[in-house]
Amino acid sequence: MSEKKPSVLDGFKAFLMRGNVVDLAVAVVIGAAFTNIVNSVVRGVINPLVGAIGTKSLDSYSSCLKGPCEKAADGTVTSGVMILWGSVLGATLSFVITAAVVYFLMVLPMSKYLARQEARRKAKEGTHEVIEVTELEVLKEIRDALVAQRGSGHNES
Repeated sequence: MSEKKPSVLDGFKAFLMRGNVVDLAVAVVIGAAFTNIVNSVVRGVINPLVGAIGTKSLDSYSSCLKGPCEKAADGTVTSGVMILWGSVLGATLSFVITAAVVYFLMVLPMSKYLARQEARRKAKEGTHEVIEVTELEVLKEIRDALVAQRGSGHNES
């Protein structure tokens, strides 16, 4: 008796056909496109605002840990140990902006929508229970009335 074992290819196909895998792939593609938008906002809006106060770009902010520090024309450090904290600040701003937009435009509306759906479902269940309780009470009243009629009918006979 030999059991037919599912092949690796069948397992892989089943894995790919799951809905959450497709959703994850879509999320990754949308996330990559959204990252480009956020990076453009940082380069096109945040960096010029910083440039109005200080240097032209956040990437140019740095500190020399062990000097003398010198940069080549292409931005690479030729001597010394330089901490490029401006690029870290820029990446942090990009992350915070991305997280804020995702939260306020996607997560918050979706959670409010799901809460409304849940409230509607509970209200519908509550109404259904009230109707069942009301029907049960009406049936009890009918039973009691019939019992009372039978009781009064036996006394008259």
